[in-house]
Amino acid sequence: MEFSEYQKLARKTAIYAGAGKNFVYPALGLCGESGEVAEKIKKIVRDRDNVVDDKCRAELEKELGDVLWYIANLAVELDLDLENIAQKNIEKLADRKERGVLHGSGDNR
Repeated sequence: MEFSEYQKLARKTAIYAGAGKNFVYPALGLCGESGEVAEKIKKIVRDRDNVVDDKCRAELEKELGDVLWYIANLAVELDLDLENIAQKNIEKLADRKERGVLHGSGDNR
């Protein structure tokens, strides 16, 4: 599936107050779902000695899907195309790698 197709399909299930004019809801949802991913990872570290089995993997896959849904809908709210976001991110990272500045901090390195 292409990112643009996913974004269109995800939008069909975007049922929340002010959908189409509300970037706050998907932004906050993204934070919440990202936190759920982090919580599951924390428990894998704490309780499972960093071992990711099929059950853990399946749970993380669901949570990462929720993260993707919120990213897609936040992009729509901001009039951005997920395909373009992905492409530009890869180009940025490739440029940083070529210049030897993948490590470090700051958006404009």
